[in-house]
Amino acid sequence: MLQEIAPHSFHIEYRSRAAGEQDILFCYRHNKVLLKKTETGTLCLPTVGEICRAGAHIDSVQVSDAEKMTEEEKVQGGFCQYLFSIDAIGFYCVWRDEIGEFEDYHYCPVDSLRRAEPMWKAFAAITGFQLWSWYGKNRFCGRCGHFLVHSKTERAMCCPECKNVMYPVIAPSVIVAVTNGDRLLLTRYQKSHSTYRNYALIAGYIETGETAEQTVRREVMEEVGLKVKNIRYYKSQPWPFSGALLLGFFCEVDGDDTIFREEEELEEAVWMERDCLPDRSRDISLTSEMMERFRLNSNLLGS
Repeated sequence: MLQEIAPHSFHIEYRSRAAGEQDILFCYRHNKVLLKKTETGTLCLPTVGEICRAGAHIDSVQVSDAEKMTEEEKVQGGFCQYLFSIDAIGFYCVWRDEIGEFEDYHYCPVDSLRRAEPMWKAFAAITGFQLWSWYGKNRFCGRCGHFLVHSKTERAMCCPECKNVMYPVIAPSVIVAVTNGDRLLLTRYQKSHSTYRNYALIAGYIETGETAEQTVRREVMEEVGLKVKNIRYYKSQPWPFSGALLLGFFCEVDGDDTIFREEEELEEAVWMERDCLPDRSRDISLTSEMMERFRLNSNLLGS
C-alpha cells in the first residue's frame, strides 16, 4: 500500500531543522507538484540546491528563527518549512508559488503520484501535499483572526493574541467490504461525485459521536440499503489525498441482499463473483488490497 515504503524509514516526529542542499523541497501549486521523470519513468523531486541554482532564493532557517518573521516575510523570502524525514533526507515545503518550472521539472497533478515509482518518493510527495495544504489553510486564528505562528516544540500553529492552538486535522473514515458468500459488493461513483472511475468499496467519514462500527452500518444502509453483521476490523491506511485515515472492515450481508442504490452518489452497485473481480494487486490503496484479499480467498483479517 501507499505507506509501505520499507526498507526506508518514515520519521514524522517534529523537529526544528534547517534545510541542506541535498534535502528535498516540495513546490506545490493548487493540486500540482513540481517533479520530473527520467527516461525510465523514475520519479525525481527537486532538491534545495537544484532550486537555488535555478535562480530561486530560499531561506533555510530553523523554526526558532521563523518565529521572528512575519507571514509576508516568509512568503517573499521563500521560507522552508520542515515537514518530515525519510531515512536521513529532510523534506520541506516552500510558500512561494512563483517558483517556476525549470530544466525537466514540471508541475504535475498530485493524483498522478498514485502511479509513480519509486513508491517511497511518491508517498513523500503526497504526504507533503497534505501538510502543505493544512499549513496554507491555517494562517489565521479561527477564534480572533490574528496571524498564527509556528510552535517551537510541536507541529502546531499558535495564536500569540488569544493563545489558540491549531493541530493538523485527520478525518477518520471507513472502507467496507460487504461479502455475500463468494460475492463482494462493488460500487462505482457518479461522475458528479468523484473523478475516480474504477470499482470501489463502500466508504464514508465517521460522524461526530459515532464508533467506526456504527459508521460501517450507517454507510452501508445509506448507500445500498443493506444490513450487515459480523463486522471485523482489517487494517488502516493514511490517505493524504483527502486528509483521511482509512479504517478497513469486512462484514457480511444480514438477510435480504437486494441492493437499493443511493443514485445521487453511486452510478453502480453490484454483487460480483469472486472469480470475476479485477486484479488490483498493483494498486496502492487499502480498497484494492481488501478486494485482492477476497479475490484470492485469503485470510480476510490480514497477516
